Amino acid sequence: MTKKTKKIVIYQVLVRLFGNYQTSEKLNGSIKENGVGKFNDFTPLALQKIKEMGLTHIWYTGVIEHASVTDYSDFGIPGGYAEIIKGIAGSPYAIRDYFDVHPDFAEDIDKRMDEFTALVERTHQAGLKAIIDFVPNHLARDYQSDSRPSDFEDFGSTDDKNTKFSPRNDFYYLPGESLVLPEKAHEAAKILQDKEIKGWYQEHPARATGNDVFSSHPQITDWYETVKLNYGVDIRNNHSKHFAPIPPLWFKMLRVLQFWTAKGVDGFRVDMAEMIPVEFWKWVIPALRNDFPETLFIAEIYKPHQYKEFIQSGFDLLYDKKGFYETVRSVLENKQPAVAITKIWKELDDLEENMLRFLENHDEERIASQAFLGDPWQAIPGVLLALTMNRNSFMLYCGQEVGEPAHGESGFSGNDGKTTIFDYWHVPEHQKWMNRGEFDGEKLDDSQKTLREFYLTSITFCQKQEALLHGHFYDLMWANENKTGFSEGRIYAFLRYKNKERLLILLNFDVEKPAEIRMVIPEHAFNLMGIKINQSMKVEELFPEPKSKPLHVALNTREFNLSIPPAMGKILQLKF
Repeated sequence: MTKKTKKIVIYQVLVRLFGNYQTSEKLNGSIKENGVGKFNDFTPLALQKIKEMGLTHIWYTGVIEHASVTDYSDFGIPGGYAEIIKGIAGSPYAIRDYFDVHPDFAEDIDKRMDEFTALVERTHQAGLKAIIDFVPNHLARDYQSDSRPSDFEDFGSTDDKNTKFSPRNDFYYLPGESLVLPEKAHEAAKILQDKEIKGWYQEHPARATGNDVFSSHPQITDWYETVKLNYGVDIRNNHSKHFAPIPPLWFKMLRVLQFWTAKGVDGFRVDMAEMIPVEFWKWVIPALRNDFPETLFIAEIYKPHQYKEFIQSGFDLLYDKKGFYETVRSVLENKQPAVAITKIWKELDDLEENMLRFLENHDEERIASQAFLGDPWQAIPGVLLALTMNRNSFMLYCGQEVGEPAHGESGFSGNDGKTTIFDYWHVPEHQKWMNRGEFDGEKLDDSQKTLREFYLTSITFCQKQEALLHGHFYDLMWANENKTGFSEGRIYAFLRYKNKERLLILLNFDVEKPAEIRMVIPEHAFNLMGIKINQSMKVEELFPEPKSKPLHVALNTREFNLSIPPAMGKILQLKF
């Protein structure tokens, strides 16, 4: 990755939800009943307001055509079989046509690709970059492309279906067996679709299911709506690899990536990248970058032991769920002391700059939901940590900045504290910010307005600090474990420094009490920062209250007192 002039800060947004102004909440409601967002809802004004938050990229989630019950037969896109679709709108991760955008999002369906490329162009004009999903591990069970290039041999079209495994096949087969779907999938389908008219989905021979299930009887908890793609790994034979000659699927996936980058897409968030052999990534990423050298690749990956190999194969950023998200969530919920955060950087082995950190995304419970904290303000120390701890990137999920709680049941998604990705739905608190296209937040209450302003000022502040963008990190917990205010386990403290910019960051994870602390900066830290301890030091608050009175400290003692409000943090500048 080239040296960043700004911290990469990604705004994740489901196109289906962003611009939906309807307020109907019919369970399993149709597109007409509950509404849907469009590409054109990302107006120049909307993009300008997103850019003003200090964001650099937008991840447009669910762009590519995916399986849906909604029928567009008049446009050559029939509705799918409900028993192999999760929710009436369908999962964005069950791709039905890799060379098309979803018709739901177009005002003029015949010109849907033009509307998407116009969105990419508006994104660039706003000074932002556009990311979409790349889903390499699986396809929708009834994948059928009507938009593929004329010279593209479609997935599975030449497979030998009588063979369990062949490196020349695109799918894995179960010869002699027919697919038997979970009974609950059939029950859901009867609610969503008239099966006397549509009939039932048939698959013979059955193919392996997306989450590596080699059974003709996938369970309701499996990714039964998808089929696993074959990159030349014989999974049932000790994962033996067959990469010479290169399997046909590799070339097909390169064509897919080239297709979208040629449309102006700047990067890909790669779904379940760890389920694909790393040899493929070492081949495909350089091949794509021959023509599109600046393409950003982000891996959804949950296996820390593979992090280095994925970075070496060409990925720029990796999901930091197993380390950062899970640890910080545990601290926020007061299940671990704040000192547990120290293990995050210790276990990364100098890969901090390659980590993408977040407190929300489409797979996780909303902060403000009852499944998580129930109050968006309680997460502020975690947000500040994600923005300031290292040279990592940060991701903000649409609605997080206004405290969207994802209350209630929506359909397939249920009442799980998440904003549904399967149903036609809306995001009520986000709608208040949109204010019917004014994007001025006029409908938000005072707390929400303040919360959004806090995200804006936090991100834009961090984009201006050299020490936070490129500086070194120094953990202060080891030197303060017995100091006043640290014993309750709710304080985390560290330094960030670069040249003459030296910042002290203090975070209070206690949601009820202010922290009155007495702390020390060890001589070792001053030596690393190039400071002699026979000087005096001025401690001046930069964020969130830059006008507070400076504190003068004699460095021969190196100890001083500070106060931090509950569920808050402070960023202080050390001047000499």
